[in-house]
Amino acid sequence: MSTRILNYIIALIFFASGGAKLLSLPFEIEAFARWGYPIEFMYFTGVVEFVGAIGLLIPRLSSFASLCLAFLMLGAIGTHLVHKEWLMLAVASAIALAAFWRAWSGRTEVTQLLVTLRRNK
Repeated sequence: MSTRILNYIIALIFFASGGAKLLSLPFEIEAFARWGYPIEFMYFTGVVEFVGAIGLLIPRLSSFASLCLAFLMLGAIGTHLVHKEWLMLAVASAIALAAFWRAWSGRTEVTQLLVTLRRNK
């Protein structure tokens, strides 16, 4: 699968997920309440997901954005594991694996970006 196609798929997932949080859809509010997380954390997560999805669509940032989103998904995996939500655990794991794979396939881009950022300090 082309990395560009995978970028679009992962971006679509995170636009939808982040958008649902930012729009305060009832199922998101209920989920965050069930998990014991404050509503502000839901909005923060929504912003991170939405910004990450935008980053996936910017070629120079796509690998780094994917890496960041993959790490974000580790929190989702932990939450679903603790609350024994097995189906959502499988979904979150699949998304995390796809994001990690995308980041790994662009690891030289991530390295170049980090080197550039360090030089410009």
